[in-house]
Amino acid sequence: SGVKQWLKRITPNRAQVREHRQLRVFGKRLQDPGLWHLNRRSVAGAFAVGMFVMYLPPLGQLLIAAAGAIVFRVNLPISVALVWITNPVTIPPMYYFAYLVGAWILGTPVHTFSVEYWLEWRNWLDVLAPLTVGGLVCGALCSALGYLAVQAAWRWNLVRRIRLRRTRYRAAAPGFSTPSSKRQT
Repeated sequence: SGVKQWLKRITPNRAQVREHRQLRVFGKRLQDPGLWHLNRRSVAGAFAVGMFVMYLPPLGQLLIAAAGAIVFRVNLPISVALVWITNPVTIPPMYYFAYLVGAWILGTPVHTFSVEYWLEWRNWLDVLAPLTVGGLVCGALCSALGYLAVQAAWRWNLVRRIRLRRTRYRAAAPGFSTPSSKRQT
């Protein structure tokens, strides 16, 4: 299908993943064929893993996403690729939002976003708990939403393809009639 071809085109291939210096620690575990499947369960699970990990601290995200893919036997390249959503451009708004969510949950006062405040390491003691709680909550929500969105999109694509196939079949077979068309006559 078109979705599978698009996913194959944008995700790293087996050789790229096996040769990645950080992922070599997984050795033969990277040979598991279940890590390379492009089916609804594997892709949805990969989105769940990758979107949860993207809200974890940026150091080690790649390894954590790969380990999660291996443990849950979901698509490894997609899990790993999704952690790149967090990058120097997206980290400030994502993590500040997670901090706001955590502060709201914990009932702690919110510090406005100021580069000077956030770059001062002593201030991190004040924001660490809300950032951690907010990151876990945002990660869990994104994980669940990603999983459900992929499941729904995959199902929608499948239903659309089945309807198109039926339409083509009906057009090719002029004497073909459905049970509903018999009732109408």
